[in-house]
Amino acid sequence: MIDFHTHLFPPEFARDRIPLFEGEDGFRILYESPKARLVGAEEIIQAMDEGGIRKSVIFGFPWERETLYKTHNDYIVDAVRRYPDRLIGFACFSPTAPGAAREAERCLAAGLRGIGELAVYGGGLTGAVTRGLSEVMEICRAHDAPLLMHVNEPVGHSYPGKAPMTLAEVYTFVAAYPENRIVLAHWGGGIFFYALMKKEVRERLANVWFDTAASPYLYEPAIYRIAGEIIGYDRILLGSDYPLLKPSRYLTEMKAAGLSDEALQWVTGGNAADVLGSAV
Repeated sequence: MIDFHTHLFPPEFARDRIPLFEGEDGFRILYESPKARLVGAEEIIQAMDEGGIRKSVIFGFPWERETLYKTHNDYIVDAVRRYPDRLIGFACFSPTAPGAAREAERCLAAGLRGIGELAVYGGGLTGAVTRGLSEVMEICRAHDAPLLMHVNEPVGHSYPGKAPMTLAEVYTFVAAYPENRIVLAHWGGGIFFYALMKKEVRERLANVWFDTAASPYLYEPAIYRIAGEIIGYDRILLGSDYPLLKPSRYLTEMKAAGLSDEALQWVTGGNAADVLGSAV
């Protein structure tokens, strides 16, 4: 199995997170509670061994400050070098951070296999954010690297990290970069439903995958079956959001939803291989 959505932190960040809150409202909102865990490479390897996970895609946090995202990405590079057969690294930074494109190039050249999970927790996926990512997306195409974007549903209950965004913004983003392989986190906020429309939408989503991160907190188990029927099981990626949840929680829900063994194989590994190519 391949877990496509996990977060790791350097030990110095985990030891004292409070200084990291300054100028980083997104991090503060998500991690000011001591109950919000910050784990490192050793912890995820142990969890993978216990949960039967063969490989995990790992990334950090979308920091605004260059010193933070560089330190964090360097840790991801080092973790991949220590566990090359188990961990696949993505570079992370805020889409609005100064130097984002330079950092994307630096990290992909250092061996990371993608970009993400990018997020703008305070303002959503606005047109300015979409346009501002043009150079990063060009770099991804040049390196044949996928990009993972944080997306959340635009309705329902509030929770830390839920950004103010619309599905129209999400649609504009994926439509702007049809040649990029894009993964939308958290079921893409539900935009996959509109693939049922008779015109245009399915074609716009042709190079888009959807991960399951945080699904047990957001949706009934039936979403696995319904999403598979609408967009195809070949477009769904198991993503646990570890350490928020363990992959076993998702597997239980997938089985409760009645997914076939073939569908489970696609969702829990086969599709990740398609997105990542030679990395797996």
